Amino acid sequence: MKVGLVRHFEVEYKLPSLFTWITPEQFEQWLNEYEMADIKNCEAEPDIIWGKCYSSDSPRAVKTAQKLFNGPINETRILRELVVSPPIRKSIKLPLCLWFVIGRIAWMLSHKSQVESKLMFEKRLKQIVQEIILNQNTNILIVSHGALLMYLRKELIKNGFKGPNFKIATNGKIYVFEK
Repeated sequence: MKVGLVRHFEVEYKLPSLFTWITPEQFEQWLNEYEMADIKNCEAEPDIIWGKCYSSDSPRAVKTAQKLFNGPINETRILRELVVSPPIRKSIKLPLCLWFVIGRIAWMLSHKSQVESKLMFEKRLKQIVQEIILNQNTNILIVSHGALLMYLRKELIKNGFKGPNFKIATNGKIYVFEK
């Protein structure tokens, strides 16, 4: 059984400098705009015939899945990227990169400002891995997002899969795991 993890294709959205000073509201606005952005037109030829495809229900992930897989795509909220919210609501300006860092720390500590706790996030990853294991006679392609794939990789390894190591998945690259 093979499982392919792929991060959605690159997004057509001009990223501001990580050192741009913004307010919490501007950070959330930027996240929302990125969420709705389209993907760049990329082509990829998978080397493996995938029997099933699961995708985040995010438009950029679904569009990527449609380019990589011929057949019905199981769109699921389970594969959505973890949401990072600004833990501070005061109208202060911080660099964009710092909003990411403090948002991620708040998420790791399950701070009340976060939409989803780390425990809830890990629970949904275990859920999708259990579904993958139930389909052990089928090669499965999973299209999702950078941070989620990093944690999903760890969960696959815990469940006996072997595959490549990566920190942040490259857009459009398929990382193959086997059990």
